Amino acid sequence: MFKTLREDIRTIFAKDPAARSTLEVIFFYPGLHALWFHRLAHLLWRHKLRFLARLLSHLNR
Repeated sequence: MFKTLREDIRTIFAKDPAARSTLEVIFFYPGLHALWFHRLAHLLWRHKLRFLARLLSHLNR
């Protein structure tokens, strides 16, 4: 799981020349947040925690 998170951050550095630090990417890139929350909601959905998955999806908007 952490390998995937690191890979997401590396991808942003590779595609966005304005990205200066890992902390900046983690805190200020809404596309990254959307991706991570989607993955978490999908995990909850697969584990039959449907209400929590939908709540997380809704709050992430």
